[in-house]
Amino acid sequence: MITIIAATNRPNSNTLKVAKYYQSELLKKGLQATVFSLEHLPADVLNTDMYGKRSKAFQEIQDLIYNTEKFIFVMPEYNGSYPGVLKVLIDASNFPDSFYDKKAALVGISSGKYGNIRGVEHFTGVCHYVHLNVLPLRLHIPNIKNELDLEGKLIKEDTLSFIDEQIEKFIKF
Repeated sequence: MITIIAATNRPNSNTLKVAKYYQSELLKKGLQATVFSLEHLPADVLNTDMYGKRSKAFQEIQDLIYNTEKFIFVMPEYNGSYPGVLKVLIDASNFPDSFYDKKAALVGISSGKYGNIRGVEHFTGVCHYVHLNVLPLRLHIPNIKNELDLEGKLIKEDTLSFIDEQIEKFIKF
């Protein structure tokens, strides 16, 4: 099972648009993928699901994580790194078995010109710590507002080509 994590809790985000693009491209290649947006984390996750506690609402998310063999993390840049809500997801998930020996592809996006390079690098370190194997081809999509049309679809040919290359490598990974 493949799960695509839209790693922000911002409603109607560009991150979610990119995550849905990955989902549609995987479907074209005959693979089903679930998109999980972190805007759907329980609002009180910090009080109900940390330090050995588990709420019914988060248990459904935990089950999704358990059943996933491959993840695609689409991460916007927040203050020079990845969003804190993504760290909350990792911290609230059971350790070490949630991500242990599973696989991940990482995609950074930003409104600036670097495509969340630092955030992807920071999250790579977290992935290594939880024994989540990272595909070496990590993408960085800068100036995301210029990459999307009015309908929220990716339009730049070079970006589409790089995404296709990453997806092909991810399928074989």
